Amino acid sequence: MNIRNEQPNDYREVENLTREAFWNVYRPGCTEHFVLHKYRNNPDFIPELDFVMEEDGKIIGHIMFSKAELVKDDGSKIPSWTFGPISILPGYKRKGYGLKLLNFALEKAKAMGVAFLCMEGNIEFYKHAGFDLASKLKIHYHAEPKDCDVPYFLAQELIPGFLNGIEATYCPPKGYFVADEFPEEFAAYEATFPPKEKKVLPGQLQ
Repeated sequence: MNIRNEQPNDYREVENLTREAFWNVYRPGCTEHFVLHKYRNNPDFIPELDFVMEEDGKIIGHIMFSKAELVKDDGSKIPSWTFGPISILPGYKRKGYGLKLLNFALEKAKAMGVAFLCMEGNIEFYKHAGFDLASKLKIHYHAEPKDCDVPYFLAQELIPGFLNGIEATYCPPKGYFVADEFPEEFAAYEATFPPKEKKVLPGQLQ
């Protein structure tokens, strides 16, 4: 197993990997590969924290990080960070690769001075990498009431005490919504991949 920074000649392979990893998971089809495709030119993208995982010379995993913000009630902003999509090629899932890739990336992020991460995900997986409900750190999700323990909104201080005395609200960076903002561009991009059947499945987001 090898983890290294993504290179430009990896882009198409990684986007296809991301498409395979997320297809029909959260919605019929997926948009995560388009998010990644567009994000590399986003000023919030952090190229130093853009990693691929290889097994026997084959790319089987990918993770990327982005700058973000927390907003206090008085409107002042605090630097924050997020990550995702994190993708593992089907056939390699549930074998520990995702956690290894995430823990590697978190160590690199901490070494770069990344102090605090928010993300949306399944706590049953991400708790193994040190994440917990963001509400426990008094960080609220923009789309839910402040007194709500949002089960999918998670956070972690990489620098302990970074949020001492802080209460704030998090909103995902705009770059994660490009498929909704540019539907025609997304449709044209998706058409460059082999056709796959879109399915409505239990557990998808409504």
